[in-house]
Amino acid sequence: MRRTKGESKPPKILVIEDSPAEVALLRLALDHQGEPYDLELLSDGAMALRFVNEHRLGVREPHPCVIVLDLHLPKHDGIEVLKAIRVAPALFHVHVVALSNSASPREQAEVHALGGLYREKPSGLIQCFDLSAEILAICKESHHRIAVGS
Repeated sequence: MRRTKGESKPPKILVIEDSPAEVALLRLALDHQGEPYDLELLSDGAMALRFVNEHRLGVREPHPCVIVLDLHLPKHDGIEVLKAIRVAPALFHVHVVALSNSASPREQAEVHALGGLYREKPSGLIQCFDLSAEILAICKESHHRIAVGS
């Protein structure tokens, strides 16, 4: 979405997902919300770990307000990526929404233990709209917390 002069930057959403179809559906749902956002896409676990390392070293900004993380990625799985996020001081505070089709209790427990939100991947457009609304609400909450705290 476009911004007018003087508006703050839209929230940055990082999506780590290897399925172009699922990314397209999420973009459609986010656009449907009518809120501005800036989406960055990484398509595998190696790219995600590189992203985390660049933030850890301070060579990459701004930090996303939320990370949408597929748990079943090529090269490195989502749990490994989430563990790396949680030990990177620059990203520790970032909300992570972990997505999976498996509904595995073990995965859910690991995600929760690492401070993430576990969600089953949306199976249709309505569920994707709900997920996109949740993602943008997290960004608004994060922005409000930063504005109040500064």
